[in-house]
Amino acid sequence: MAATVRTLNENSIEVTFTLNLDGSMLTIEENLLNSLNQAGSVAMGEAISRFDADGTPLKMENLKFTSKGKHRQTYETPYGPVAVSRHVYQSSKGGKTFCPLERDARMVMNATPRYAKIISGKYARMGADVLRRDLLEANGREISRDYVKKLGDFIGGIAQAKEENWEYPLPEFDRPVASVGVGVDGTCLLTRDDQWRLAMCGSISLYDKAGERLHTLYAGASPEYGKETFYQRFDRELARVKERHPKALYIGVADGAADNWAYLKPLTDRQVVDFYHAREYIGKAAVAIYDCGPKKISWEDDWSHRLKHDKGAAKRLLNEMEAALPTLRRKTDREDLCKAITYFSNHYGQMQYWRNTAENLPIGSGVTEAACKTLIKQRLVCSGMRWKDQGASAVIALRSLEITEGRWEEFWRHIGQYGLN
Repeated sequence: MAATVRTLNENSIEVTFTLNLDGSMLTIEENLLNSLNQAGSVAMGEAISRFDADGTPLKMENLKFTSKGKHRQTYETPYGPVAVSRHVYQSSKGGKTFCPLERDARMVMNATPRYAKIISGKYARMGADVLRRDLLEANGREISRDYVKKLGDFIGGIAQAKEENWEYPLPEFDRPVASVGVGVDGTCLLTRDDQWRLAMCGSISLYDKAGERLHTLYAGASPEYGKETFYQRFDRELARVKERHPKALYIGVADGAADNWAYLKPLTDRQVVDFYHAREYIGKAAVAIYDCGPKKISWEDDWSHRLKHDKGAAKRLLNEMEAALPTLRRKTDREDLCKAITYFSNHYGQMQYWRNTAENLPIGSGVTEAACKTLIKQRLVCSGMRWKDQGASAVIALRSLEITEGRWEEFWRHIGQYGLN
């Protein structure tokens, strides 16, 4: 039996349905899901109608709007499509019509807020085709691929449009924030014109005095020339953290790319090149000097330890590599050792690992490199994927909200409070 309204009053609704218990357990479960969706759709029809205007004239922005009567519209909900007759208004000067119900119920396109939240959240995590199968199997809801992309891109666009004005509060901690690691990096994704282009991402990690990471904020931007959009976005995030934690020590941590340091240096109190990249160059130098065997292993381990814990080790290691260069006979060994020498020459001033280690401060850019994977690679660099800039930007905006703890719920709280305007 179809779901029906049993009682309805000002503040509550009671919906009943009958469940057929014949068949296998799987059949019963699927029948129950269908019945629950029917009941949900019936209840949602009444709930949506509660947000409609009463048809009397409205005044907005010094204009009088009058109702053109009730018109039927189908809204997408978590339980199924629901058709509702609602008032549509227009000003005496004509122009675009206005639907108070859609404004007051916080409709997103033609979707209820929770349905829009479900779809955009899933779209942040998976492609449209996988999402469709997931929604059908888990919720019994059919949805078109085109609608998934339109709704996901729309909400991602809202996230980008509101990021400057909607401030997301930082969490409260039971101990002070002693240091903040700031890192930026880039990773490539494939665009619709079959070009691999650089997308940017960054992380801002808050640490206590013992070096335990308390919270991380993530930001990203799709490929663009000049990286200006990303830097503006990241500047705003960092400024809000600095306003909240002005006494913390801000540490720039990145790989050796020159443009990363040109950006990070003015924003941070201390800079450190990623220890693990430096460690890789020690390994290459060890192979060039000793080829393989116990001497190679001992030399590599010894210098790695000294670089991490001893003051001045980077400069001493550089001197030793330079002294070893004339002794090498093979061209490939000389080339590998030259690369290591160049790297240490360029960055030994940013290799004060001994100090950061002693003070429980970050020495690696692993958080930012992980952000490249979780923010970009896992979702946007899958088999067969090619992106337009607008679509990639929307997904990155959604994923930034999702993987930064607390942001996703706060974003939807803002929509509930302020709407989409």
